[in-house]
Amino acid sequence: MNTDELQIEQLRLDIVEALRQVYDPEIPVNIYDMGLIYKIDIDQVSMAVHIDMTLTTPNCPAAQELPAEVQMQAGQVPGVASAFVDIVWDPPWEPSKMSEEAQFQLGFI
Repeated sequence: MNTDELQIEQLRLDIVEALRQVYDPEIPVNIYDMGLIYKIDIDQVSMAVHIDMTLTTPNCPAAQELPAEVQMQAGQVPGVASAFVDIVWDPPWEPSKMSEEAQFQLGFI
C-alpha cells in the first residue's frame, strides 16, 4: 500500500470507530456491529464520505434519528470533509449480518 492508501484505510478505521458510538435506542448493540453499515466510500480527492446503511425494519422507530447521527459522527472524524448517508434496503438486514460479539450479546449464539 502506498501512503495515500494507508491514510484512507486509517480514515476508514477511524470512521468505523466513530460509528461504533451510535446505538439504536431499542437495541443495546452499536449499529456497526449490528451489521447496519453496508458500505463506507471515501473520495480520495475531496475526502467526502458516503455511507450506505440499512435499518432492521422499514418501519424502524429510529429511521429519522439514526441516519442523521451516523452522518454527524462520520462528519466529525478528523480528515473527513463531509459525510453523506443513504438508507438502502437491498440486501435486507437479517441477524446473520451481526458480528459474533453482537450475536453473543443479544443471545443469538
